[in-house]
Amino acid sequence: MDNVLTRKLQLFGELPSDDRKLLDEIVRSPFEVPADQELIREGDRPEFVHVILSGLACRSQLLRNGRRQITAFLLPGDFCDLHIFILKAMDHDISTLAPSTVVRVPRARVLELTQRPGIARALWWTTLVDEATLRAALVNLGQRSAEERIAHLLCELHTRMLSVGLAEDGKFGLPLTQAELADATGISIVHANRCVQSLRSKRLIVFSGKTLSIIDIDGLRDLAGFNSLYLHLDGGKHDNLSKHEASGDAQGSST
Repeated sequence: MDNVLTRKLQLFGELPSDDRKLLDEIVRSPFEVPADQELIREGDRPEFVHVILSGLACRSQLLRNGRRQITAFLLPGDFCDLHIFILKAMDHDISTLAPSTVVRVPRARVLELTQRPGIARALWWTTLVDEATLRAALVNLGQRSAEERIAHLLCELHTRMLSVGLAEDGKFGLPLTQAELADATGISIVHANRCVQSLRSKRLIVFSGKTLSIIDIDGLRDLAGFNSLYLHLDGGKHDNLSKHEASGDAQGSST
């Protein structure tokens, strides 16, 4: 299955062949977006919903003093702005962090998706997971140390990438700068650098260019207090959760 959007939505449950064909049609006309490019600005009233097919994007808000808070990372298979179909105007910015492949989905197509019961349930699930991820981010910012925040974020990104087949043996592409890590965890760039170096010295992670290798996934999760339950990666398939997580643990530990 080459369609990462289908891979993402089928985490909730197997979709009928007609639904998969519709999703294939939706991603037929992607376009390339360079890094650090705004897809949508706060206050915009876009006519399209965006889907990330490759690369990395984020939700963020810019303060008057120029500081930015990244509130969510958008990975391949993620809808950037599905809620805009109902809310009409954006209340935050969405921008790419790395060169990305994106597809625009017209409102009429979004409505067609919501009229398919299997896809509609999967879209509802993704929205609930987005809300749970934001709650987890609030806990991360409010209750964990700087090093624990970064460790938790890396665990989350690894788990999400693994779920759509984009991580292997604890290794996955992560083209994040330390400034972006700082923006996501509410610390300074200098502090983010120190935390990354500390995680390296503990032999938990290795950054090589734009690739992250998690050397000790159990150790990183233990440091962060990471529990992937909030990501609900089994969707409606409760029997598969333990198998999926066991597979993730095995891949991370074998690096």
